[in-house]
Amino acid sequence: MDTNGHMQHAAPSGDTAKADNDAKMRRYWQRNLRYMVVLLGIWFVAGYVLSIFFVNQLNAIHLGGFPLGFWFAQQGSIYIFVLLILAYFLLMDRLDKEFDVHE
Repeated sequence: MDTNGHMQHAAPSGDTAKADNDAKMRRYWQRNLRYMVVLLGIWFVAGYVLSIFFVNQLNAIHLGGFPLGFWFAQQGSIYIFVLLILAYFLLMDRLDKEFDVHE
């Protein structure tokens, strides 16, 4: 108790603070890995599944005079990859701020 009769709370020990920080960083990296797995999964579907496995079905549709399957194989996966990089940047910027590890 202090001189006013209030209970004093001890500051967290170094071990407790380190354990809390380690748990926080584990949660940060788990979310980071989840973002990467989802975004790479989207890229895999766009780059491989759509342009290889479903090429015949997509070729029935034309985009700019070219079959859509050809477009996905040649251009679409690149465009999607660039958009996924932007999405990863925005997601990680928000995550860094949430976990207070931003620059």
